[in-house]
Amino acid sequence: MGTFLDDQENVGPVFVHSGERRKVMHFSDKSDSERSDLDLFSLAANKAGRHMEPFLIDIYPSSAQDTKVSAHEGEEFIYVLSGEVEIVYGTEIYRLGAGDSIYYDSIVAHHVHCSGDRPAQMLAVVYAPA
Repeated sequence: MGTFLDDQENVGPVFVHSGERRKVMHFSDKSDSERSDLDLFSLAANKAGRHMEPFLIDIYPSSAQDTKVSAHEGEEFIYVLSGEVEIVYGTEIYRLGAGDSIYYDSIVAHHVHCSGDRPAQMLAVVYAPA
């Protein structure tokens, strides 16, 4: 995902200072939404030849009843920093709080959203084979 938004690529390390992250993408389940459900901040947007996509993600409460699941090749790791997150994974539902993590194959239909009425924040690392 981040590859499409790169300005310049670095072959060395990419360092992001706190507060200097740039907003990469917004996702929403609502077609008429003025606000996104997920704001993704890339933590390695300019890293050349990367195989992982690390993101800091702000997740907002959603009133959407119908969640759209996604499935794609690769793997995902999620670590919840604050708030509560619910992950629909196949036929299972996982509820994660601050300090909880999950690692899963993203070929299985899944959906990540905020659980409850307060925003949450998580670190997500997505691997998608080239």
